[in-house]
Amino acid sequence: MEILGLANIALGTTAVSAAASVLIVLSQRWHGKHTLDHDLDGVQKFHTVAVPRIGGVAIVVAILAALLWTNAFGKFPNGYLQIAALLVVAGLPVIVAGTVEDVTKRVSVRMRLAASILSALAASWLLGATVNELDIWGVDALLTWAPFALIVTAIVVAGGINAINIIDGFNGLAASVVVVMLLALGAVAWNAGDMLVAELAALGVGAALGFLLVNYPTGRLFLGDGGAYFLGFWVAETAVLLLVRNESVNAWQVLGICAYPVIEVLYSMYRRRIVRKASPGAPDGLHLHTLVYRRVVSRLVAPNAAQPWRRNAAVMCVTTPCIALAVMLAVTQGGTIAGGALVVFGQVFAYLAVYARLVRGKWGFRARWVEEQPIKAS
Repeated sequence: MEILGLANIALGTTAVSAAASVLIVLSQRWHGKHTLDHDLDGVQKFHTVAVPRIGGVAIVVAILAALLWTNAFGKFPNGYLQIAALLVVAGLPVIVAGTVEDVTKRVSVRMRLAASILSALAASWLLGATVNELDIWGVDALLTWAPFALIVTAIVVAGGINAINIIDGFNGLAASVVVVMLLALGAVAWNAGDMLVAELAALGVGAALGFLLVNYPTGRLFLGDGGAYFLGFWVAETAVLLLVRNESVNAWQVLGICAYPVIEVLYSMYRRRIVRKASPGAPDGLHLHTLVYRRVVSRLVAPNAAQPWRRNAAVMCVTTPCIALAVMLAVTQGGTIAGGALVVFGQVFAYLAVYARLVRGKWGFRARWVEEQPIKAS
């Protein structure tokens, strides 16, 4: 019955998310003036037509609809409804900041970062979702001091929020990674006997999957900052609650599940600030998924004027299975601190090794139809 309940949460939320996404696409003639992404020449832009970038609205609508349905007909005695509703309330700052940015393009990076921190602190206050253990000698002792624990929690959650946004560059990539990570967090929660966190994970999986069904492969709708931030918030808080509620789960295993976007955001900050002497928030075209597109996909997938989205969509086919493999290792081998740490450092090594080969153009593929696109830093 428990697995059936999780499936019902995921499938019901998927249906509402997909329906809301379709409605946004079909109604774009009325809201497109404000919601279409007309900037096709940006350094991180790889779509060829203007597309609505308010997929986050469908995500939020799906979760709210699922909660209303549960309130009317569901039976979840472990506090799922109340916790999930409070989590949505805590996420309001990132939802609003991201969605306003999607519509106006006038919300600064600092304001969005402040909204991320505010959501993290709100979840800490409303749900007790405060990081109190990281399985790092010395740091865990400091986490017993409440102000330090709040600072660490804000950094962890805000980092997770921005990590999902930073990998949101190609059709299906961010949403598929979110689905993989939430499935893994749900599996760990299930093994630990924590049905509440498993239910929260199922709710997030359904919301992301419904959007993905419309977004992939043709890219008819984008997550936008609102969607990416909220999904990042949901993943981060699910991870924090999993740690806070279950002593048997170690932080290294959770980090191993969420490692790819975290590594991407940390390395991007290093590359921009230390290597290029630029602002850490400045956009560039040197993310791993961008290099996969330019060095691998552009050489293996032939261009097609009738289906210009094919190369864009192929990035997910290359990237997400690799991430899923790493996440599976974290679930199956990360049950101990040593095993979890090994999975994390293995992913760091693999990321740096692959990145180095891609950025230098030494992967070895040969393009037969077009020359590869040059790598641009800005």
